[in-house]
This record gives sequence, C-alpha cells and structure tokens, in this order.
Amino acid sequence: MADIGKEEGAEMKQESFLPDDYRPAEDEPFMNDRQLEYFRRKLLDWKAELLADSRDTIETLQEGTRNIPDVTDRASEETDRALELRTRDRQRKLVNKIDAALRRIDEGEYGYCEKTGEPISLKRLDARPIATMTLEAQERHERREKVHRDD
Repeated sequence: MADIGKEEGAEMKQESFLPDDYRPAEDEPFMNDRQLEYFRRKLLDWKAELLADSRDTIETLQEGTRNIPDVTDRASEETDRALELRTRDRQRKLVNKIDAALRRIDEGEYGYCEKTGEPISLKRLDARPIATMTLEAQERHERREKVHRDD
C-alpha cells in the first residue's frame, strides 16, 4: 500500500516541476527532463484535442443519417460526409504519429533525427512536435521522393 502512495507522489511531483510559461531554450541541455515533459504535454494535449474532434465527427455523422428527398441536397450532404471521413482519417494518422512521438520520448529517442542522429531544432519541434527528421534531412528526403515520383 505504501508503494502506491510513493508512485502517485512521484507522478504529481513530475507534473508540477514544469511552470505553465516554460518554453524550451537553446541554452539548456538538449532534451533535458523539462524539455521532454514540455513536449510530452504538448503531444498529449494535441492528441486529446484530435480525439475530441473525432468524437464530434462521429456524432455528427450518426445524427446526419437521414433520408433527404431532394437529390441536390442529398449529394451535398454526401460530399460533406466524405470530407468529414477524409478529415477523420487524417486525424487518425496524426494520432498514430503522436503516439509514436510519445514512445520516442519514453525510449529516449525523441528530438533526434532518425536519418542523421543529429538533434532536431527546438523551433522545429515546437512547431511540429511529431517531426522525426531535421529540416535539412526532411528536405533531402522530399527531394528524393519527388525525383522518384517523376520517374
């Protein structure tokens, strides 16, 4: 029973050590505990937002199932539903990428380029916390993809 209390205390302590106004800075050690907690929270908040949007989409789609006699109105409604489903699919893929980023945090790999092993800039991670490559490696990757697509 005492062990459970210790675990809960450790979790509460971990959550409270990050001030609300904290932003990662270049002059501190890269991917220190504060930076990792900052990005973990950012990813979890983003995931919660996406999941809430998904629930809203599902509710809207379930409510929207009705018989519309006018062909034009029905076509418009079906187009809206298709767009909602595409958006939901993109959100699902994004949630998977967020989960992968959270795993990288747990495994100590977060913030480092999967191609070069170099640190990904804090600015890039702040703007796109699911980034897996440095900007330079990403640009090289996209150029190679474009060349192969054009073949």
